[in-house]
Amino acid sequence: MSDSPTQEHRSSLPGILGHIDNFLAKAESLILALGVLLMALNTVANVVSRFTLGESLHFSEEVNRILIVMITFAGIGYAARHGRHIRMSAIYDALPYSARRVLMIIIAAITGTIMFLLCYWSIGYVHGNLRTGRVLPTLGYPIWFIYIWVPIGLAVTGIQYWMTAIKNITTRDGEIYLSTAVTDGYDEEEEMLAELQDELAEKQDKPGTRSQQEKD
Repeated sequence: MSDSPTQEHRSSLPGILGHIDNFLAKAESLILALGVLLMALNTVANVVSRFTLGESLHFSEEVNRILIVMITFAGIGYAARHGRHIRMSAIYDALPYSARRVLMIIIAAITGTIMFLLCYWSIGYVHGNLRTGRVLPTLGYPIWFIYIWVPIGLAVTGIQYWMTAIKNITTRDGEIYLSTAVTDGYDEEEEMLAELQDELAEKQDKPGTRSQQEKD
């Protein structure tokens, strides 16, 4: 894969799609960075309070609960943008280029549709929590506030997969895109590992090597 999460994202999609892609990339990075930082600070403060004052911060667990949900569902969109979700590619890798391109478009379109369906169902779940009027015991925030990140994260992920499908449909540069910025292929380290494995296999297949191993 040719993209690195440390690089600033610059969308290659045309027009308004490119602006949406860039905005989502910045928003995801900001939410993830802020969420991890706040969780670390909250956890450290709770530990310090426990050992210095003899008791934990009463709100610490609820704050981490909110941050975990936020980071998780912001992270699925971030992972989709950088092509980091787990793929089962045995059949995909065996297909010719044209078939792989079509299959990638189908996979991205169907996955995006599923994300939007999950988003729709999660909105119903959030609305159910809103109607109950339940609140967090310590912070006093309504319960639905925690789960509002679920439909947001699923919607962003669905948008990302649909834009990946559009990218593969509109691009004519000979590449297959796992996301709007990541092309299908192998990193340099993966290529080097594959080469080493091939060399090792060739050495083991040589008659001299095989007979020496049998003697040993």
